[in-house]
Amino acid sequence: MRVAAAQLRSTPDPGINAGLVAEWAARAADAGAQLVVFPEAMMANFTVKLAPLAQTLDGPFVTRAREVAAAHGVWVVAGMFEPADDGRVHNTVIATDGDRVHHYRKQHLYDSFGSQESKTVKAGTDLVTFEALGTRIGLATCYDVRFAEQFINLRRAGAEVVCLPTSWAPGPQKVDQWQLLVRARAMDAQAFVLGADQAGDPNPDDNPKSRAPLGVGYSLVAGPLGEVVAKLGANDDLMVADLDLDRVPAARAAIPMD
Repeated sequence: MRVAAAQLRSTPDPGINAGLVAEWAARAADAGAQLVVFPEAMMANFTVKLAPLAQTLDGPFVTRAREVAAAHGVWVVAGMFEPADDGRVHNTVIATDGDRVHHYRKQHLYDSFGSQESKTVKAGTDLVTFEALGTRIGLATCYDVRFAEQFINLRRAGAEVVCLPTSWAPGPQKVDQWQLLVRARAMDAQAFVLGADQAGDPNPDDNPKSRAPLGVGYSLVAGPLGEVVAKLGANDDLMVADLDLDRVPAARAAIPMD
């Protein structure tokens, strides 16, 4: 199974970002990827008020993602925002092949390091997995990666690949934490975890907005024993990796965890 992570910085404009999804999905398909994962907040980044931009699952952003997936014969996974029933939004990840649309609403909100995501985002409650490309795929988002139980439950639900769109806010030791957590959660899930982060700032010392809640980059794929299968640096880039799915049942047989 060939997968890709599109590591880029989304803008505040959903229309522009839908165009970026089309552009990067085409690049991934040209590289032979069957599934391409975009970052959290791909529809609109965290520098703007989210509620006025939130869209339903039949809105223009998801509609464009479906069209792109169908046109290129790939699964597209990307972060967006849906209206919630209390005036906040849901931080949602959609996965579509053009026909089907699965969605996961982020369960663990980033109320840490001085941020309070819960002020504007309503947490989801459901674990989400689905069958695609001859395997079972699970969905999680960014701060979820700090919660081992969610990934253990994804393993119990049969997920062999977990897509993890992320907008990992920069700060001291945040890159180290990100890489360690993705590898640890892959070991908990005994699965491949594909962490796709927003790109980092290439010139942080010259950019006063470099600490905006966007990303650090360093997207990576970790395997079922916690090994790094593929990784990127900080800047805009496309990561392509081949996953040997036979390694998932082999790891689970060698290291029983239930």
